[in-house]
This record gives sequence, structure tokens and C-alpha cells, in this order.
Amino acid sequence: MNVKQTGDETEARIIAALIAEGYTVSVPFGDNDKYDLVLDAGRRLLRIQCKTGWIEDDVVRFKTASKTTTDGTVTMDNYDGEVDAFAVRCKETGTLYWVPIDDVGKKSTYLRLTEPEIDHPSVKLAERYRLENRLP
Repeated sequence: MNVKQTGDETEARIIAALIAEGYTVSVPFGDNDKYDLVLDAGRRLLRIQCKTGWIEDDVVRFKTASKTTTDGTVTMDNYDGEVDAFAVRCKETGTLYWVPIDDVGKKSTYLRLTEPEIDHPSVKLAERYRLENRLP
């Protein structure tokens, strides 16, 4: 499966899960927006970026910046002000996560699969971000 197919599968699984939870989901036309989905959360519409995460040591990692190349120049842009949350599918386990934009890093985010020996405010436990527990 190539990267595009993997991304399409992630998006489809996230859409199916959101619909199963009773939400209305819209998909913007074209590929010009930073968000992949619009979630109708009742009183507000949320812009969602779908990402495929992967297990790296004891974390699920996903990228939180987009890379574009124009005339040979590579640019990395984060999603600040462009999306409200990330919906993430772990490629290895199929687990879905919901991570608000305020909880992500500028380039990548790491969701820990195990409790750290020393609790620290910056640690994001994957269990706390499971999609079914975090939806608005």
C-alpha cells in the first residue's frame, strides 16, 4: 500500500467511526485546505486533519506539520489556526485518537502507550486521547 492509499484508509476509518458516534461529517471539495473533514458538533463546526500515526518505541507518533515543495524550495507549515483537532489512526493497532490543536507540537506529537516513571505535565498518555473518549 502506498502513502496515499494509507492516508485514504485512515480518513475512511475515521469518518466511519465519527458517523458511528452519531456525528455528521463533511468532506471539503479539492485538496487546497489544511483540513480533511468538517465535523458538525452541534453548535459549531470543527476542522479536522486526519493523520496516520505509527508506533515508535513506547509512543504513537504522528506529524503535525505539512511539507510542500515549490520550485525546489521545501517549506514546513504547522496547522495553527487552520485546524481544530487531529484525528489519528495508529497504523499498527488501528486505534483512533482525537487530539485538539492546543495539545500538539509544531512538527510531531507523541502519545505515550505506557505510564512514565515520573509524571510530567508534558506527557500525553495515548489512553487519554482515544477518539471515543475525547469527542466534543
